[in-house]
Amino acid sequence: MEIQVSSLPKCPKCNSEYTYEDGANYVCPECAHEWSKDAPADAGEQAKVFKDAFGNVLADGDSVTVIKDLKVKGSSSVVKVGTKVKNIRLVDGDHDIDCKIDGIGPMSLKTEFVKKA
Repeated sequence: MEIQVSSLPKCPKCNSEYTYEDGANYVCPECAHEWSKDAPADAGEQAKVFKDAFGNVLADGDSVTVIKDLKVKGSSSVVKVGTKVKNIRLVDGDHDIDCKIDGIGPMSLKTEFVKKA
């Protein structure tokens, strides 16, 4: 008895090997992800490009400068224009940058309020 290896692609979301065809789509029974048969294999894994207020591409570990006074939510503190933030970490979400600011502590910023230093 021979075991046949499936020629169907693995699920791009959870890497399950149990995908099946449903019309013009592939379906994963484990995570319920559906994708088109015509879609490129890495279509779901495209990396998001983060850009500052002037269109410069940002990366983890970059230094940025704040371009607008920003009120700190839940505090009377303000992050002043020109504040330099070192060693940023880019994340998905409403606020794209996680960082630590001297004198204020850990916080999240939006890329639209910074420029690459």
